[in-house]
Formats: sequence, C-alpha cells, structure tokens
Amino acid sequence: MSDLRANRVAEQMKKELGDILTRKIKDPRVGFVTVTDVEVTGDLQQAKIFISVLGNEEEKQDSLLGLAKAKGFIRSEIGKRIRLRKTPELMFEYDEAQEHGTRIEKLLRDLKE
Repeated sequence: MSDLRANRVAEQMKKELGDILTRKIKDPRVGFVTVTDVEVTGDLQQAKIFISVLGNEEEKQDSLLGLAKAKGFIRSEIGKRIRLRKTPELMFEYDEAQEHGTRIEKLLRDLKE
C-alpha cells in the first residue's frame, strides 16, 4: 500500500518539479533541465530526482550545483503544492540512462554497417 502512495507522490512531484524548474528557478547556472524520474522512499522522507541536462559536461555540473543551491526553495514550493505532512528531502542526480541508450544505439548502428 505504501509503495502505491509513494509512486503517486513521485508522479505528482515530477509534474510539479517540471513547472517549478521552468518558471520559478532564475539561477543562470541551471540550464535546460528535464526531470526524467522521481523516486520516493516508502516512508516519504526522501526523494531522489533524476534530471537530464542539454549541454556539455560543464553545463551539467553547473546545473547540478545550481539545483543543489536552490534545494530549500524547491522543497518549500513542493510543500505548498502537494499536501503532505512532511515534504521529502530532495536529492538531485544526473540521469545517465539517455546517454547510455544513445551509446548502445550507436554501437548497434555501427555493427549493422
């Protein structure tokens, strides 16, 4: 039962984070960021937010630093938008799944040729 609730909270957080990151965050270090996934623990105390960033490695690191700096603001915004007793602690991580998928696709294309 708590896994179902954690999944619902994660989906709601993903939706709200997309809105917050595009409209509220004014930090110039945060580039074009997309929230790819959110994982919330069963007790709703922690949320791991996976992001992808359009740009080079330096822009990715700058975006992660900017998001880490804005973590308190983002958490308070989520707390206002989602009715929870306690807002989860946020952790931002870069999602390497897209790069990994692109690399595999390139390898398969090279094998085909």
